[in-house]
Amino acid sequence: MSKHLVDKDTIVAQATPPGKGGIGVIRLSGSMVPELANALLGSLPSPRMATYRHFLDKNGTAIDQGIALYFKAPNSFTGEHVLELQGHGGSVVLGMVLERCVALGARLANPGEFSERAFLNDKIDLAQAEAIADLIDSASTAAARGALKSLQGEFSKQIKILNERVIKLRMYVEAAIDFPEEEIDFLAEDKVEIEINEILETFSEIAKQAHQGVMLREGVSLVIAGRPNAGKSSLMNILTGRDSSIVTSIAGTTRDIIDEHIHLDGLPLRLIDTAGIREAADEIEEEGLRRALNEIERADRLLLVVDCNEEKGAIAEKIEEVRGEIPSEIPTTIILNKIDLNSAWQTEIPDGVEWLGVSAKTGEGMQYLREYLKEVLGYTVPESGTFIARSRHVNALRRATSLVEAGRRCLIEDNAGELLAEELKICQRVLGEITGEFTSDDLLGRIFSSFCIGK
Repeated sequence: MSKHLVDKDTIVAQATPPGKGGIGVIRLSGSMVPELANALLGSLPSPRMATYRHFLDKNGTAIDQGIALYFKAPNSFTGEHVLELQGHGGSVVLGMVLERCVALGARLANPGEFSERAFLNDKIDLAQAEAIADLIDSASTAAARGALKSLQGEFSKQIKILNERVIKLRMYVEAAIDFPEEEIDFLAEDKVEIEINEILETFSEIAKQAHQGVMLREGVSLVIAGRPNAGKSSLMNILTGRDSSIVTSIAGTTRDIIDEHIHLDGLPLRLIDTAGIREAADEIEEEGLRRALNEIERADRLLLVVDCNEEKGAIAEKIEEVRGEIPSEIPTTIILNKIDLNSAWQTEIPDGVEWLGVSAKTGEGMQYLREYLKEVLGYTVPESGTFIARSRHVNALRRATSLVEAGRRCLIEDNAGELLAEELKICQRVLGEITGEFTSDDLLGRIFSSFCIGK
């Protein structure tokens, strides 16, 4: 999609959250801003100069007073004339200012419309626009820093450099095809294959960083499941650092879903403690079991807890029995709990089982569990250059990688330079989807509709 001309309507919205506060900000953007500013403020403020003004109604009476900031196009966030009014943060007074702006000809902005106009006016690319929303929604310090990196263009810069390499290689291949009379067969040289391999290595490096960024943004869902009284709730409490779940010696204490959010070296984790997996004794327990199985099916990883003391002498059989009651496609780690009560537990572990031994009571093995989770989830502690990313970015990188790999096969197996060039051409468009160079209107609608009003 080529970027289309932005709607010429002048838009207005409250840029601060609704409710009471010390300051409330109204933002306007569009061609009518100078005209509206004259009517609302008495005169147009000097560009980029904070000016104390009264905000006036149609009779010239002050509605509020505060700071007015005017940004002349194209030197503004949206690329259009922008006016920001910083007044008092009361819902009534802000509503009065908004009503005055609408009466003067502005219309209320749609969610994300300011950021969408910035994108359409080439002030930011699509990855940077998404980073604005991600920065606002950041659930951890690491995620906020990553979102800021993306907003500053770190992710986009890497994608653009990679795309330039793809375009350069495509031009080289097409030139070799267009001039077959040359004595040297450029496609038969190692140069093309070497460049393809280097591009694929770069794809792999960026994809790894993007995967980290997705985890920082979206977090990871871990479900704790197992038989009643295996120590699931105790494990939940030691991981969260508080008494999130009730712990008793009575089997079946947890009947509903216990949902907690923690951070593991910056990685947002959603921990879910579930009802014990067993034959339901009553209707309530049956509903708890149903909910547990639903959460297990949606989990990024399942921590299946087995009481290695209770099952002493039969741990292997118990592991197989419990594993048989959950979907086999869910990545699963067996957590052997209460190792402090069974010194011979390691001798009973069957082959081919991914397991860890812990004691939720003493804390033994818990630090190793935390390190293990980071490793198995593919997470490393973010460095200063880590950027935030979304699932669509990772999917686009995966598709682009597949195209280059297909092109390499065409070259090596069939010496088909035309097919390689075509795969590179499609790859170029796929990479352009990340930054918004080639993007459907439908995708733009979905992305910007998820933004805050006034952003």
